[in-house]
Amino acid sequence: MMKRMSIRFKITFWFTMALVVVVIFTFLAVISVGNQIVQKIIKDNLIVTVEDNVDEIEFYYSIEGVDFSSDVDHFMSYADGYLEVDDDFLDEVNEVYTALYDSDSNLLYGENPISKAASDLQFIDSQIQTVTVDGLVYYIFDRKLTSEGLEDLWLRGVVSQEQGNVQMSSVTRTSLFIMPFVVLIAALGGYLIAGRMLFPIKKISETARQIGKENNLKKRIELGNGTDELHRLADSFNDMFEKLDKSFEAQRQFTSDVSHELRTPMSVITAQCEYTLENPRSAAEYEEALKVIQRQGRKMSRLINDMLDFSRLEVRSDKYVKTSVNMTTLVSSICTDMALINENGIELEYKAEENIFIEGNYDLLSRLVTNLVSNAYRYGKTNGHIYVGLDKENKNVRLSVEDDGTGISDDDLEKIFNRFYRSDSARDGTGLGLGLSMAQEIARFHGGEIKVESKLGKGSIFTVILPL
Repeated sequence: MMKRMSIRFKITFWFTMALVVVVIFTFLAVISVGNQIVQKIIKDNLIVTVEDNVDEIEFYYSIEGVDFSSDVDHFMSYADGYLEVDDDFLDEVNEVYTALYDSDSNLLYGENPISKAASDLQFIDSQIQTVTVDGLVYYIFDRKLTSEGLEDLWLRGVVSQEQGNVQMSSVTRTSLFIMPFVVLIAALGGYLIAGRMLFPIKKISETARQIGKENNLKKRIELGNGTDELHRLADSFNDMFEKLDKSFEAQRQFTSDVSHELRTPMSVITAQCEYTLENPRSAAEYEEALKVIQRQGRKMSRLINDMLDFSRLEVRSDKYVKTSVNMTTLVSSICTDMALINENGIELEYKAEENIFIEGNYDLLSRLVTNLVSNAYRYGKTNGHIYVGLDKENKNVRLSVEDDGTGISDDDLEKIFNRFYRSDSARDGTGLGLGLSMAQEIARFHGGEIKVESKLGKGSIFTVILPL
């Protein structure tokens, strides 16, 4: 049943249960400690009352000359004289009873509700004794009088433990009446606070539901300013939606571009087939038609293979295993081979620092270097130069490919790494517009990046930074 309840209700429920447990333990602790404190107060009050009465009793050998008309003190015969009990003597205060006894336990003055039951209880000076009478516990405190003429007299104070029980019973009833209201108010407050605290989660959930329902990845979770965990969660979701949006946009663009790129060779192949089959042709014409179809088929094959490579790189396919690659040897061998192209009189020079090793995939890194050099040839000028450099820079490897060709305009600089993008200044139209895109993806696969600097009409420098 709890599984079907809202998080807000669950938080409030468990908070209330925890609060009830805390309240119960607090109540028991208060009752236990409070009872001990009350009993101590009762005992202290007993001692103070008896001690105060010690000074209210005096002994006189003679009472001649005493003016009894205005005196309310109590006089009684005792031994060879008289006892005076001052009118300030407290027989009973706050249910503490004080009585005056002689050494034979005879009551001379005052009150004692358990005098008969405790008549056999021995006097012990300045010590609290406990006695049970009819199921009730009483505290008894005796004080021996030491003044002249009072040596054989005792003051006995008596108080019932029940006095504390009555007080604690009142506290208990009050607590039992108030605490449920405290728990109820706390539970309502917790429910309201939980609702406010969970509002951002509700907002996140509603926005995510709307995004899924409307298929609108441009919508964002709006929580306002904040740095708490829920705001950071919302920011993470927004970042994820933004990346998904970009990814789907790229996927749609990719699909559109592939469709566009495949449409041309397919149209050429279809048109060539229809044209050739319209009328009987000579062997030479059939051969020429097949060559056209072959060229377009190879172009489609290259395009499909490049797209598969892109997909594998993007999902970090296990096909591309990383090993220790000697970049010095790799760059040197590729540049040596490609220098033989000597297309349009372009000269290729290279300089590679010795013993540079990185963790990577040999085939992909070879393709990276080849694509950059091929791009330099494609956009190079007649009798121009290409300079390839490889060296270490801090904890990275820096590969640079520089040409003095046509250069790249500012508008084109923002697009050259897009798939299927081909600048109008390309020397030929044989490229698929995937070389630089693939190079960038290979660099990212190895945890690196590609930077480009270019001036129109003066040439370009492509720099690849890869971690050692």
